[in-house]
Parts: sequence; C-alpha cells; structure tokens
Amino acid sequence: MDISREMAKTACHALNEKKAEDLRVIEISEISPLADYFIIATGANTNQIQAMVDAVEEALTIAGYSPRQIEGNRNSTWILMDYRDIIVHIFSKEDRLFYDLEKIWTDGKRIEVDELV
Repeated sequence: MDISREMAKTACHALNEKKAEDLRVIEISEISPLADYFIIATGANTNQIQAMVDAVEEALTIAGYSPRQIEGNRNSTWILMDYRDIIVHIFSKEDRLFYDLEKIWTDGKRIEVDELV
C-alpha cells in the first residue's frame, strides 16, 4: 500500500473512532498536484470537531507523519489539516453544506471508506 493511502487509512480510522459524520474520501492525485487524497468529515459541534482534529493529529504523529500546516483553531467550524499527501477537512454541518467540497471536486475518484478502515 502506498504511503498516501496508508495515511488516509490512518486518518479515517481516527475519525471513525471519534464518530465522524458523513466521512468521505476523494482521490485527487490524477487531477491536482495539491495532494493524493481529500478526507472530508463532519462534527456535530466544536468540541467534537476538536476531538476529531486531535485524534487525527495523534494517529498520524504516531505513524511518523507531521503536518505541513493546520488551519483553524479550537473555535473554528472548518479545520484544514495539510499533511502534503492527504488533506483532512473537518467541518460543522453548516460549513460543509456551504463550501460543498464534494461538488467542487466531482472530477476526483470517490473511495469507499470501508476500503480504508
């Protein structure tokens, strides 16, 4: 398994552990130089969003990966975690509907989360 897919698997597992809602994975490697995968998840409130961020950061750190950048803070309703090969987006329900990344990246290949977890 390639490194970026292993990273995506680790992040998805961490998000599942924190009961992420509507977890989606989009492979964008063929259409964008930004990353290989976008991982998109929804949290019910800012506490859950932060718990999801912490879980992803801890799991990827243990696996030996460090973020290039994390955008957002404890009160944010959209956190972007850039790990070079994967980008994790954790949203509130309202922001996810508003920004609708799945629609923007429809050219990407949807990966079933079950394949990764």
